[in-house]
Amino acid sequence: MAEGVLVGSPVVDVRVSVIDGKEHPVDSKEIAFKIAGAQAFKIAVQQAMPAILEPHYTLDIDVPDQYAGDVMSDMSTRRGRVLGMLPSGEGRTVVTAQVPLAECQRYDTDLRSMTHGRGSFTMRFEGYEDVPAQIAQQLCAAHQQELQTV
Repeated sequence: MAEGVLVGSPVVDVRVSVIDGKEHPVDSKEIAFKIAGAQAFKIAVQQAMPAILEPHYTLDIDVPDQYAGDVMSDMSTRRGRVLGMLPSGEGRTVVTAQVPLAECQRYDTDLRSMTHGRGSFTMRFEGYEDVPAQIAQQLCAAHQQELQTV
């Protein structure tokens, strides 16, 4: 479970029950039970149609009014969802959006460029959501390629 089947990430929200099994002091070895359990887990996960999750954050982006439209457009290119816009006074607007963490890695630099250094933002963890199918396929393919090179 620490190294999931799809992309090598930990598997969460799983419950396992052993229904039947016998142990014999002479013929049974601990390693045999571990290998059998790992193989059973691998098969079960593949049949369960698992999902890859990614962390999502809520961004509160404070910008001059003239850049609010640019920020909203930029959020949609980052797979983000704009939740709202509120005027904060003195010609400024706060845009609130939920964005995957992977799309926020260089956001401070991009926002600075977009607003000529006049924008700022805060982030807070919101939860996990499924990775889109296209990106999940890319991640799985990259993981399989990595396993073949090892």
